[in-house]
Amino acid sequence: QVFVQPFVAPLETSHLLGGPDPLDYVSMYRNLGNPALNVPEHWHYVSFGLSDLYGDNRVHEFTGTDGPSGFGFELTFRLKRETGESAPPTWPAELMQGLARYVFQSENTFCSGDHVSWHSPLDNSESRIQHMLLTEDPQMQPVQTPFGVVTFLQIVGVCTEELHAAQQWNGQGILELLRTVPVAGGPWLITDMRRGETIFEIDPHLQQERVDKGIETDGSNLSGVSAKCAWDDLSRPPEDDEDSRSICIGTQPRRLSGKDTEQIRETLRRGLEINSKPVLPPINAQRQNGLNHDRAPSRKDSLESDSSAAIIPHELIRTRQLESVHLKFNQESGALIPLCLRGRLLHGRHFTYKSITGDTAITFVSTGVEGAFATEEHPYAAHGPWLQILLTEEFVERMLEDLEDLNSPEEFKLPKEYSWPEKKLKVSILPDAVFDNPLH
Repeated sequence: QVFVQPFVAPLETSHLLGGPDPLDYVSMYRNLGNPALNVPEHWHYVSFGLSDLYGDNRVHEFTGTDGPSGFGFELTFRLKRETGESAPPTWPAELMQGLARYVFQSENTFCSGDHVSWHSPLDNSESRIQHMLLTEDPQMQPVQTPFGVVTFLQIVGVCTEELHAAQQWNGQGILELLRTVPVAGGPWLITDMRRGETIFEIDPHLQQERVDKGIETDGSNLSGVSAKCAWDDLSRPPEDDEDSRSICIGTQPRRLSGKDTEQIRETLRRGLEINSKPVLPPINAQRQNGLNHDRAPSRKDSLESDSSAAIIPHELIRTRQLESVHLKFNQESGALIPLCLRGRLLHGRHFTYKSITGDTAITFVSTGVEGAFATEEHPYAAHGPWLQILLTEEFVERMLEDLEDLNSPEEFKLPKEYSWPEKKLKVSILPDAVFDNPLH
């Protein structure tokens, strides 16, 4: 590699001096690639600041040489070099600052195979590359430092269709497909912001022969998302004329004690992704402080397992059994319901929606999930604002048929309602504004 120039964040804005920018700097290198492996010339970016650079507890707590250094990783990015380009674009450094800011604010770290829904061209252009997957950098091995171990996670830019495939199947599977398509990344997964086609447009057989079969065989390892969602207990009579059932549960006065409220918050904090920055929704968390990805999913799933990070609170308020419920989602969250049903419940697993606006959570469980407080006899049950819905395989298949139009967002008009009266279940897909202003 040829050293080009370091991007140095101004010291007055870095975390070292209490500023908003987590990274001290980002180094940028000109990488000549590897013609023998069909790897093109590109710019290689490496962050500094997510790991412990100083060992003096000013930014990261020093925990010893054997554990992770700081958050345990730094970010890298490989951007295809355009013809005649003499200096690396600096926008990837700002992208890294945004991701690092999320990590510092949420204390959720990244793992290989994670995805980031960005919903905007990474370079603010008109590019189709609008989301990210993360994987191990192909050249940079983990490093043992005096302040702990550092691994290097590479950002890989992907199209919306590729992100959706990663959500429905898994990130590692899509990364392997990207490696086989030179213009989509190749063996070193180099991002080309001018790529105009998805891997499925380049090779239509990939969707049916690899992704669809993977979903059918493996299911999805995405076990939860932060979302705009709410639920109502339609079987609970209003307490007075002012009490409207249309107000989302998460915003109603719950008459909970301070201890109960703190238990809910702490359990959600440990067991679910808490996303304080909606632009970075579900960052997948295969670890104790986030419910998003199962590391090793199995047919016999459990809500008490390591993969689900104990999402069921134990010493909490009593469980309420509900007769009829109304679920509400915005369009983006609703589009994930088929994934929840096909990729999770039909494989004996669970899937959780955690509201980004409050403590509300909705967990779908199958009959094979252990530790659930919803049962086949009482399929709707709640702990405070936390709802569980147990769906049988037969009902899941029926719901998939009825919800088929969720897969065609271009033809979707809001609001949209689905109802199964004999099951006493209603699902509404509503505009974002309903969740941004739930009392209006």
